[in-house]
Amino acid sequence: MTDVVQYNEDNIRSLEWQEHIRLRPGMYIGKMGDGTAPDDGIYILIKEVVDNAIDEFVMGAGKTVEISVQNGSVTVRDFGRGIPLGKMVDAVSKMNTGAKYDSKAFKKSVGLNGVGTKAVNALSSRFLVQAIRDNQTKTAVFEQGVLVEESAVEESTGRRGTKVVFTPDPSLFSNYRFQMEYVEKMVWNYVYLNPGLSIYLNGEKYFSENGLKDLLQNTLSGEVIHDIVHLRGEDIEIALVHAERSQSEQYHSFVNGQHTTQGGTHQTALREALVQTLRGFYQKQYDPADIRQSVIVAISIKVIEPIFESQTKTKLGSNDMGPDGPSIRSFIADFLKTSLDNFLHRHPEIAEAIQRKILRAERERKELSGIQKLARERAKKATLHNRKLRDCKIHYNDLKNERRLETTLFITEGDSASGSITASRDVLTQAVFSLKGKPLNCYGLTKKVVYENEEFNLLQAALNIEDGLEDLRYNNVVVATDADVDGMHIRLLLITFFLQFFPELVQEGHLYILQTPLFRVRNKQKTTYCYSDEERRAAIAALGPRPEITRFKGLGEISPGEFKHFIGGDIRLEPVMLGKEQIDILLEYYMGKNTPERQEFIIENLRVELDEAAE
Repeated sequence: MTDVVQYNEDNIRSLEWQEHIRLRPGMYIGKMGDGTAPDDGIYILIKEVVDNAIDEFVMGAGKTVEISVQNGSVTVRDFGRGIPLGKMVDAVSKMNTGAKYDSKAFKKSVGLNGVGTKAVNALSSRFLVQAIRDNQTKTAVFEQGVLVEESAVEESTGRRGTKVVFTPDPSLFSNYRFQMEYVEKMVWNYVYLNPGLSIYLNGEKYFSENGLKDLLQNTLSGEVIHDIVHLRGEDIEIALVHAERSQSEQYHSFVNGQHTTQGGTHQTALREALVQTLRGFYQKQYDPADIRQSVIVAISIKVIEPIFESQTKTKLGSNDMGPDGPSIRSFIADFLKTSLDNFLHRHPEIAEAIQRKILRAERERKELSGIQKLARERAKKATLHNRKLRDCKIHYNDLKNERRLETTLFITEGDSASGSITASRDVLTQAVFSLKGKPLNCYGLTKKVVYENEEFNLLQAALNIEDGLEDLRYNNVVVATDADVDGMHIRLLLITFFLQFFPELVQEGHLYILQTPLFRVRNKQKTTYCYSDEERRAAIAALGPRPEITRFKGLGEISPGEFKHFIGGDIRLEPVMLGKEQIDILLEYYMGKNTPERQEFIIENLRVELDEAAE
């Protein structure tokens, strides 16, 4: 007979506010992570603090924000009104406390739940807040959300505003490291959405005069067929352009300054309104897919008390602009119908270029229609028979699942590697896609090859990205190949595939390379896995004389029991990030037919490495 667990008053207890946040951090900041991914918790912490500084700018108080990220700690200083000194401690340490409940003061803010800064406080090993206003200042220091120091109100000659300094708690964010590329992108988005605001990140100034037009201009990855269309209205701003090469539609969408990477009602309304407006302008019933092919759009709207479909606010769920406002769908449709229609009448050369693009897309679609139909049928059959994909149970587009940010697709080469990962994986969040041989070099080819090539077609279907990222099934797409020449080549070919046809997957920070150990160094007491020659030498020195050294020649040689560490808590992912080079230029140089130039590049860089090694 099973013992009955006792249930009485002793089993019921109340948690302090910081205890609850630390116990269930995912409820407040999504996944934890180590800083490898752009949606890892350490970046959410920065965002929660900076959001408050941006709100001050929006309210007309302060035009400058200073951010410093140094040695694992973050400092944010604004020059707004400053937190009222008598309520400063409460504002950062009492749940459901804040000015944003007053809709008059923060009418169109993202953070309406009074939690943001409290979560930062609770999840930091040290958190300092200082407010300056009315020639007075006050400072408080917390450790893991517990107040350890509070100054009296003192006289001050400093500029008014608020300063926050925090260090993410390493006991929660294991081995974290800030990737500055992610922080820079966050800062750029802030200035694009707030023209006139200056943000200094580690002393470097970020500023935008033209808002979303600058966003598109600075993030375009190839040639375009017309100048950027830039439209502004009350509570809405839109910038759009069409890429020269055929690719899926791409969106940068924002609500009250929040980057809604999963889209939502505003993005859906925009897609519909774009079709309706261009059909009306050209007086032709063009297919929606032809109108939207290769379009790149940025949209920002401001909504009173927005509702999001998840705590991390990546998808807008609101249907209306506010309690008494119009529907988001009609608001965007009316704005685009008037503004875009007027713009195209004033700029006939852009209108003609867009129509030529639509007609080209129509021809391509008709040429592909039969191939697409067969390809989709093949993909469905392959999925049913589980030939290429060992799927997981949770997916990224399941917005109500708190583990959606952990969802990962490992793209492997060969049966042995895929078998090891499949046997080691977490079946809830980790899926495996097995390649057969080397993928095709698709540089310079049309999207027809995606449907004709079985590997590409099934990979596209597994990711669910044929029509864009809105229904992407895995947050992390991880290339898991051997650390040899063939493995490196396969990585390059896969990256080329994504950059050629789905660049937004890379631009939005979803693509990674799996780092696996090259060596195992062990004695009877300890085993160390080494990812480089330097780590191997250090392990040999640490373990003493004559340890056993194993060189892993491929992923298939690593047992499932060992592999569990490398794709679990100790996973090392290297993000694939783009610099400022245009994708077309990048691909042409590395994947085109300019073999002599690449050969010279390799020789020169090899000389540099040899010289450095000699020194």
